[in-house]
Amino acid sequence: MRRVLFYAASAAILSLGVPHAFAQSGSVEKAVGGYNFEEAAKEAPGTKDFHSADGHLTFAIVTHTAGNGFFDPVYVGAIAAGNMIGAKILLLGSESPVDDPAREIEILNQIIQDPTIDGIIMTTPQTGAYNDIVKAAEAAGIPIATTNSFDGTILHRSAISHTGQDASAAAIGGEALANCVLASGATSGSIVLPSSTAMGNIEVNNRVTAAFNAIVKTLKDAGKLDAFKVDAGPENVGIDTNPNDPVNALVSLFESRGDVVGAFTANNVFTPPLVKAVAQMGRTGKLCAYGFDLGPAQQEGIAAGNLTGSLGQQPFLQGFWPVMQLYLQIDRGIAAANLDTRAQLVTKETVANVGKRFEN
Repeated sequence: MRRVLFYAASAAILSLGVPHAFAQSGSVEKAVGGYNFEEAAKEAPGTKDFHSADGHLTFAIVTHTAGNGFFDPVYVGAIAAGNMIGAKILLLGSESPVDDPAREIEILNQIIQDPTIDGIIMTTPQTGAYNDIVKAAEAAGIPIATTNSFDGTILHRSAISHTGQDASAAAIGGEALANCVLASGATSGSIVLPSSTAMGNIEVNNRVTAAFNAIVKTLKDAGKLDAFKVDAGPENVGIDTNPNDPVNALVSLFESRGDVVGAFTANNVFTPPLVKAVAQMGRTGKLCAYGFDLGPAQQEGIAAGNLTGSLGQQPFLQGFWPVMQLYLQIDRGIAAANLDTRAQLVTKETVANVGKRFEN
């Protein structure tokens, strides 16, 4: 009976002359202001001749460490964005596998002299070290966007867009670490947060502090804070650890404490060494070990059980969005629009899903 009624209703609609059963309604033909959307969405006639006036846009992206693979998905994201807008992307960075802002600044001082450059994307790991670059770029009429590490003191900060992970996202890892320790059945022991302030990376320092606070809060909420010693150094920015020999430095730290039940590292300098240190000590699957970033070493460490989890920064976005921001700034005069890429906590259960599209 229901099907008969449906056919009857359909026949009634056709008999009333309804032209199409799936006709759209609510479509918008033009802007309230009267202009045409298709015309308004087109690129400005002079955009491709901005600054260098060579018929296409060229952006340079410069990082402080291109030697350890972390920035590989950043570069992929930048090229993907460049392809979408027809821009040429120059991939530059320090060849070092560890943070090397001095070399980065050297490259920036070279690239800013290049007359073909229409925009610069740069990381800013060393607070206060980039103001001369900003001044030179402004004098040359070249817009800048920053990505990854954040320098809140940089000249004209509010006018420069930034894409990156807020350091507070490290709290996700700190909370996970504390819950791991509680779930392990440990009733006492040390939770350590090794790092190095010698590199002058304020963002990493802030991550350590955020993770430390989250560990303390989680243990306190569980009524277990007094049972554990949470150590992030005297200023809660990390137990000073040698970045030039990190594996041995971590092993020495763990062995000297003798009761370590959890560890957190806040960057790519110490997380791959944490993986090696856990394996070297024969504590695979026996230590709650959390780190940062999702490079090959981290993923292999998670799969093997030497790293419990790691926080990804969604680095693809840290290359993709700054290119788009520079383009929008040039093409439409859109002012700085920051993007917080947040954090992606990856564990043994989810690690197989990482990196399939070079997004990590």
